[in-house]
Amino acid sequence: MNTESQAPVVPHRLMITVSVMLATIMQTLDSTIANVALPHMAGGLSASQDQITWVLTSYIVAAAIATPVTGWLNGRYGRKKVFLVSIAGFTIMSLACGAAGNMLEIVVARLLQGAFGAALVPLSQAVMLDINEPKDHGRAMAVWGMGVMLGPILGPTLGGWLTDNMNWRWVFLINLPVGILSFYGVYRYIHEDDAHAAPRRFDLFGFATLALSIGLLQLLLDRGEQVDWFDAIEIRVYAIAAFIAFTFFLLHTATAGRDSFFKVDLLRDRNFAMGLAFYFLVGLLLYATRALLPPMLQTVLGYPVVTTGLVTAPSGAGTMVSMLFAGRMVGRVDGRLILALGFGLTALSLWQMAGYSPQVTEWEIAIPGFIQGLGLGFISVPLTTMTFSTLDRSLRSDGTAIYSLSRNIGSSIGISVMQSLFVRNSSTMHASLATLISAETLMEHPDALSQVFDVHAPAGLAALNAMVDNQAAFVAYLDDFRLMLWMTLAAIPCLIFLRVNKKAAAPAAEEMHIAAD
Repeated sequence: MNTESQAPVVPHRLMITVSVMLATIMQTLDSTIANVALPHMAGGLSASQDQITWVLTSYIVAAAIATPVTGWLNGRYGRKKVFLVSIAGFTIMSLACGAAGNMLEIVVARLLQGAFGAALVPLSQAVMLDINEPKDHGRAMAVWGMGVMLGPILGPTLGGWLTDNMNWRWVFLINLPVGILSFYGVYRYIHEDDAHAAPRRFDLFGFATLALSIGLLQLLLDRGEQVDWFDAIEIRVYAIAAFIAFTFFLLHTATAGRDSFFKVDLLRDRNFAMGLAFYFLVGLLLYATRALLPPMLQTVLGYPVVTTGLVTAPSGAGTMVSMLFAGRMVGRVDGRLILALGFGLTALSLWQMAGYSPQVTEWEIAIPGFIQGLGLGFISVPLTTMTFSTLDRSLRSDGTAIYSLSRNIGSSIGISVMQSLFVRNSSTMHASLATLISAETLMEHPDALSQVFDVHAPAGLAALNAMVDNQAAFVAYLDDFRLMLWMTLAAIPCLIFLRVNKKAAAPAAEEMHIAAD
């Protein structure tokens, strides 16, 4: 075997992996774990339903704004210091969230929690890439991807269990032991790499315009559905201000050259640019499906919370299984073929979801979820490996930050767009179904309707209208699944634009050849 292709031996690699993955899982869990606890939090903090949503909004906006600065912080202060401050700040703010006594306290704590936690995912990815040899990057990204993908999937289930069996405050307090263990592991086993500590000038104007545009976009997406989108002055102000800020950011980046906050060299790497687009789509599909499926099961099909958690859990199991296989396949099989398999499985699952009927069984819900989990696993591992396979190591910290940001923005846009389409399609379908129920229809089928509804009483008409609402909502959910199906299929031909880095795969191929001899 050619020893020159090997990376330097890293001591305590297993403990470093455990430590950084604890931080990753802690951060990704918190992106969804608080969702199911919002009604209980509203009661405990004497807040309205509109006010309590700021618990989610503040976290999302702060994380989105702070993520792009991770690369600069890493270069200025060193990865270990940034990692330790981020873990400590996130853990302390989790304690503050659990101890909050009013809305102001918890919103401020969540804002700071999101800001401190923004660096955890990109830094953990950079560490996993650095401590593993190129031939092992597939397996390393499989481990890292499990934390990134399983956190949002398991968050609502764990959050529901903690809220029902303990208290909503434990949704945040559960981070304390995880954060302490992760902090100790990073402090004890990670050694600072001076190669990453070269300071560079901070482009304040570039960061400010990018952060402002991202923050306003997140506010627009999160608040839009609640205030009826562009009919509200609030949303129009967000949209105009975000557009102006992003325009200034583009003009500044184009003229500032190498001094700009955003490293343009990242986009000159074709694999990285294509990887951002595909990871954006992964965020959209993963989070949009997770946002649509539980409400459909509970409100339309009448599933209790526990059953909803059980039938959606196989998705996480599928992701774990496929990531284990994908990690071994990377370097041995063309990554584009693995990605095509993943997108194909995801499309199959969405096709099955688009064919749901009101009589769908629990197994018919669990199986497509498991298949979708398989697809996401086969997408995430090779996509991450190929995205960074051709990127210069000096750009890795900046690249991982932008990579995580693309998924976060994709998830926010996906959830907002799919929810908006659901509301619009529900209203349209309700109007279409209502036209079929007229006075003449009621007179033509008086006996059949009277067995179910007393159409001559207000209560009976209200029950009939509720049934129409239910059916319209169900059709609207299926329309969303169908749209995501077509988006997934449209992505498959674009895989041809990705390149396979033969140099990165060479050590693995050589190792296989020597083993065969």
